[in-house]
Amino acid sequence: MLTSSIRAARRLSNVRSFISHFPLPLSSKDLSESSTLPRAIVFSSATAAASVIARFYSTSVIDSLIHDDNNNNKSNRNIPCPVSDGEELVSHRYTNAYATIDLALDSVVKIFTVTSSPNYFLPWQNKSQRETMGSGFVISGRRILTNAHVVADQTFVLVRKHGSPTKYKTEVQAVGHECDLAILVVENEEFWEGMNCLDLGDIPYLQEAVAVVGYPQGGDNISVTKGVVSRVEPTQYVHGATQLMAIQIDAAINPGNSGGPAIMGDKVAGVAFQNLSGAENIGYIIPVPVIKHFISGVEECGAYVGFCSLGLSCQPTENVQLREHFHMRPEMTGVLISKINPLSDADRVLKKDDIVLAFDGVPIANDGTVPFRNRERITFDHLVSMKKPNETAEVRVLRDGVEYEFSITLQPLQPLVPVHQFDHLPSYFIFAGLVFVPLTQPFLHEYGEDWYNTSPRRLCERALRELPKKAGEQFVILSQVLMDDINAGYERLAELQVKKVNGVEVENLKHLRRLVDGCVERSLRFDLDDERVIVLNYQLAKVATSQILKRHRIPSAMSSDLNDEQKAGAEIDLAIPC
Repeated sequence: MLTSSIRAARRLSNVRSFISHFPLPLSSKDLSESSTLPRAIVFSSATAAASVIARFYSTSVIDSLIHDDNNNNKSNRNIPCPVSDGEELVSHRYTNAYATIDLALDSVVKIFTVTSSPNYFLPWQNKSQRETMGSGFVISGRRILTNAHVVADQTFVLVRKHGSPTKYKTEVQAVGHECDLAILVVENEEFWEGMNCLDLGDIPYLQEAVAVVGYPQGGDNISVTKGVVSRVEPTQYVHGATQLMAIQIDAAINPGNSGGPAIMGDKVAGVAFQNLSGAENIGYIIPVPVIKHFISGVEECGAYVGFCSLGLSCQPTENVQLREHFHMRPEMTGVLISKINPLSDADRVLKKDDIVLAFDGVPIANDGTVPFRNRERITFDHLVSMKKPNETAEVRVLRDGVEYEFSITLQPLQPLVPVHQFDHLPSYFIFAGLVFVPLTQPFLHEYGEDWYNTSPRRLCERALRELPKKAGEQFVILSQVLMDDINAGYERLAELQVKKVNGVEVENLKHLRRLVDGCVERSLRFDLDDERVIVLNYQLAKVATSQILKRHRIPSAMSSDLNDEQKAGAEIDLAIPC
């Protein structure tokens, strides 16, 4: 208590010393008349004194006077002079805060979304609709930028600008679920009156201040929170389950903030999109390079084009013995190729156990990182992800002690089991009560939040690890059996992969449907995983299918994508002359 009193006395002494050096002008009129406040002013506290002085002098100077208790040499401080023209000085802190708010008021909007997600266990129906809210901001071209998860599986979207009671209907122009970004457009001309677009800036440096603007939960009006940049590195994007560059900040990012801008100065430094669960004030924003990659792809191709991948799974070479085994000289650094995606162009020229030494001339360290800005490092995957589809990259590798240089064309690559299916209805095919679906991670997510432990272990492992062998391949499973006399005894075979139909290997769900529809034999045989077999009388099964659909109130035996293909095939058959 005594120490606090002594410090308060020192701070008050500092402020009084400051006042004794300079008069405080009350207004421009008072200043012109050289009126001053009496020097013998008694303030209730140093803070009260500072609040008066801050109207006229820089806050940074006040801070140096009030908070620097350790420096006893007061005479060496540089004391600023009042503005000669009599205009009041406002601190940079307040100026920046007000400028940020003023910039955001005519740019940031609140987004109201009605969503309805599919039921992957019952793929012919959706779950009940729900309402969500998020934020967005205006960019060039009369467009609104927001997060993909704000409008994922949307059925209806409205936006409202600050200070207006009116909500305007909007349409989703483009969505990139991997980078968690979306572009919205509003046709109503009234909405655009008084709206200003925000310009994109650059990646902020560590400890630079940013202001996150949006409409988080807890209120209806616009909110501004301030923080500093803590780190910049590739991070797992929760919505798209991808690894892209992100910026960590210590500003609070809460539900509703998603899609709002993080402003630095008068430009956008990123888009708020997620926080770290269980931690306080650890939020993440999508940096400008990722935003520009998304927007440029939409502008050039008319739709979202995705982020490229080399299709490699690599292992660090930090162990000395490992490097010696693969003939790496002491000055060499790189990573070891452990797996190659068969659908990637890298599979054409690279081999397992090659050492990737450099990407586009940038040396790769033994831990897989490359130089980034001022003594920072970042994984070389970032260099790959910033490439546009069909662009080439020069990759230098070490193979059996010899260096090679290869030119590889980059493309976005899809896994065998899709990690998300937003904005798409799930595919399904029902025959004799057997429900066939392609395996997806959203299907596994239906087992609950702890789906990794509660879903079928065999399906889960293959979903996370297995790579496609050819384009269009799907992992088709028997998801469930709708009980009937025709399929009695087969109910325990659910959740197994379907490998063959009448001896023909299944490529995907469409192929399975064609094999079933084209059956000319008396019996229809399905070969499943774990050497299990299902055999049905084909004609009896066809009759039972319609009865089962009617009993379970299922509108169609197949999803719309398979139905459209079936109709197209029928039209082609009718067009062929006999």
